[in-house]
Amino acid sequence: MRQIVFDLETTGFKFSEGHRIVEIGGVEMVNGAVTGRNFHTYVNPKRDMPMGAYQVHGLSAEFLSDKPVFTDPGVAEAFLKFVGDAQLVAHNGIGFDLPFLNAELKAAGLKTLDPENIVDTLHMARRKFPGAPASLDALCSRFGIDTSTRERDGHGALLDSKLLATVYIELTGGLQAGLDFRRDDSVAGSNGKRGRAPARQRPQALSSRITNDEREAHASFVAELGDEAVWKKVLSS
Repeated sequence: MRQIVFDLETTGFKFSEGHRIVEIGGVEMVNGAVTGRNFHTYVNPKRDMPMGAYQVHGLSAEFLSDKPVFTDPGVAEAFLKFVGDAQLVAHNGIGFDLPFLNAELKAAGLKTLDPENIVDTLHMARRKFPGAPASLDALCSRFGIDTSTRERDGHGALLDSKLLATVYIELTGGLQAGLDFRRDDSVAGSNGKRGRAPARQRPQALSSRITNDEREAHASFVAELGDEAVWKKVLSS
């Protein structure tokens, strides 16, 4: 299963009020694992930057003035190509990111993305931890994910996508989320008690299908999460 975890930075909350996308970030996941393939671009909104938005992401109109506009082939069309037929994952994606992105795409005369083909991690978190804070920062804190870069540099679409990918893995139980470890009561042990059948061993171990490039990309991704990342603690234990 291929998924794209994505995030937007904008000039404000509503496209209908004249606000526009200023940054798009995306992280590819396949079968619940980060692959190292990312998408990132800044976008020239062709308008001023409200102070409230600037205080969130730190992107000024001057900084964005020489960046490509949304209709540039390297922005909207490139992101659609990156997404392909993958399922989308976003935090408040149903309420904000996807409607905003689709409004930009529609205005540009481009294909919009399926609103039914998205996982909203905000909704997931609220169901999993009812009554608890469910912001990206709160979930990172809950799972011990290092956010020092975000605290220092502010929000960023690619950085937030990488953090959200790690949060999503935690919310879904990691790479083992699809495995079934339930007790098999149809098998009896030597003591007459019912239990799980002993696992059969392969006569020869399977060779790794991970390429060196994929291994290096994953190591680089984990390194960016900081020394307090859960994965680093597991790997060093």
